[in-house]
Amino acid sequence: MNEAKPLPNYLVQRYHGWKATTYAQNSAWYRKLATEGQHPRAMVISCCDSRVHVTSIFGADQGEFFIHRNIANLVPAYEPDGAHHGTSAAVEYAVQVLKVSHLIVLGHSNCGGVQGCLNMCAGEAPDLEAKDSFVGRWMDILRPKYDIVKDIEDKEEQVRQLEKHAVMTSLENLMTFPWLAEKVNSGTLTLHGMWTDIGEGGLEHYNPSVSLFEAV
Repeated sequence: MNEAKPLPNYLVQRYHGWKATTYAQNSAWYRKLATEGQHPRAMVISCCDSRVHVTSIFGADQGEFFIHRNIANLVPAYEPDGAHHGTSAAVEYAVQVLKVSHLIVLGHSNCGGVQGCLNMCAGEAPDLEAKDSFVGRWMDILRPKYDIVKDIEDKEEQVRQLEKHAVMTSLENLMTFPWLAEKVNSGTLTLHGMWTDIGEGGLEHYNPSVSLFEAV
C-alpha cells in the first residue's frame, strides 16, 4: 500500500492564509455552523467540472447549499436494488433528512461528459463503450436523448442541446423517487433545472410549460 504524500506547498500556504484571514474574521460563524449543524434551504446537483463554481454563481454562504457533484450533473432513475448509489443517496439525505425546500440541477457549457456521450453514441469513443468504463456506463443515463440531437448539424449547438437534455433527464428521473415526487406534488419541495454558460456568465432556467430554457 502506497503511503499518502505530503500536501503540495501551495495548498498549505493557501490554508494558512485562509485560517489567518477569512476564518479569523468569521470564527464565530464557523463555530455556529459546527455546533448547530447544517440547515441548507436547497440542494444543488452540478457537474464535477472544476470550472463550475456553484456558490460563486449564486453568491451563497457556507451552510446554505447541500451540493452533490458528479459527471454531467446526472441523476439516475430510482432503483432500490441494494447496490451502491452515491447520487441517489445524496438526494435521499437532502430530501428526507435535511428536508430541503428546493432541488436545483445545474448543467453547464462545454461539458466534457456530455461531449463524451455524444462521441460514444456516434461510435467515435469505443473506450467508453467498454463494460469497465465507469464514465461510459454513467453516461448511459443520457444515451436515450442522443436521438433527439443527432441530426443537429452545428456541433456546438448539438452539444449545447444535449447538455440541456442532461438537466431535463435528471429532473425526469428525480420524479421517479416516490418520496421525492410526493413532496413535489404536495408543494413542500420544488425542482429547478438550470444551465450556465461558463464563458459568458449566463444563466438559464428551464420552463417546463414550454419545454425551453430561458435567460434568468
